Amino acid sequence: LEALGGAARAGTKAKVGAITGSVGKTGSKEMLRVALAGQAKLHVAEKSYNNHEGVPLTLARMPADTEVAIIETGMNHPGEIEPLARMTRPHVALVTTVAPVHLAAFDTVRDIAREKATIFKGLMPGGTAVINADLPDQDVLRADAAAANAKVLAFGAGAEADYRLARLDVSAGATMVRAACGGSEFLFRLNVPARHLGMNALGVLAVVDALGLDLARAALGLLDWRAPLGRGAAYTIALGPAGIDGQFTLIDESYNANPASVAAALEVLSRHDGRKIAVLGDMLELGRDSLRLHLDLAGLPAMDSIDTVHTTGEFMAGLNGTLPRPKRGLKTRNPVDLAAQITRTIRPGDVVMVKGSLGMKMALIVDALKNMGQATPLTPPTESI
Repeated sequence: LEALGGAARAGTKAKVGAITGSVGKTGSKEMLRVALAGQAKLHVAEKSYNNHEGVPLTLARMPADTEVAIIETGMNHPGEIEPLARMTRPHVALVTTVAPVHLAAFDTVRDIAREKATIFKGLMPGGTAVINADLPDQDVLRADAAAANAKVLAFGAGAEADYRLARLDVSAGATMVRAACGGSEFLFRLNVPARHLGMNALGVLAVVDALGLDLARAALGLLDWRAPLGRGAAYTIALGPAGIDGQFTLIDESYNANPASVAAALEVLSRHDGRKIAVLGDMLELGRDSLRLHLDLAGLPAMDSIDTVHTTGEFMAGLNGTLPRPKRGLKTRNPVDLAAQITRTIRPGDVVMVKGSLGMKMALIVDALKNMGQATPLTPPTESI
């Protein structure tokens, strides 16, 4: 498979963009898909095809006449990214962010940054490294980019960012971003209410610019972006025949979870009207600090706005006991039990967000909530997960 992928990569003149990061890889890849639609003949990784099988498979499927390819690159152990990057040979490589993920395999977040930075070792000569300038460990990324003789483009809210967040406004249904680049400003909108997605989009636009494509058209194209399935797709669930008994809102974040993504999802939930209910499953692969990282969720500012927190799993049970009593909801050992009980707690007007690691099978709870009535996507999700 690697030989097939390498042959396909060698047989194309496409400009290649590669994406890695602790969170935001798939969403950013899908943003690039819609942002570049109509600008070039695209080849984009399917679903989360980002590992030692998914990357060469994506490359092997690339048509020879591809003009722009977007490849997602992931890892959960040291030493995984560099060989994938050398196989991909990107012209532009984006690191969305670095966060405490897969700490079972890494001692510190800085070690994770070192692994993410190895994506720059695969850059083509004269390539561009796009990094998040707001990261505490950005110096690690800059050092590896310099070692690869790469041009560095930084995005973020700080003054040193080449693509700088000038203003971000989040409403109940949208995120408006004003950004500055090269002495000029531009606006773009996402049809989802999430600050972190606005920042991800800024990194995406930096990639567009580095690939030499039309930044203004790409910014406009982001209007068509929708959250991937399991990563923020929202639904209205109508209760009773023709919704006669009212409705509630479901936010499906069931695909995966880590401290950074849970914090972001809770922040999004906190901006909704209605009774706000978080359904949280264990965050896996966090190593020896697992319990502490779960307990830390109780101190997040967004948690103050959440009315009820239902939990499932060993570590989330600890969070349940830490929360103020009025916030404590159902607590179960597994998602099957929670799926069987949670439907009795839902009322019309509720906003319910479900999130947990993939291994926790939180999709069982999402399915149970959808089956309460007629589910209609608020913003149609993309099929890529």
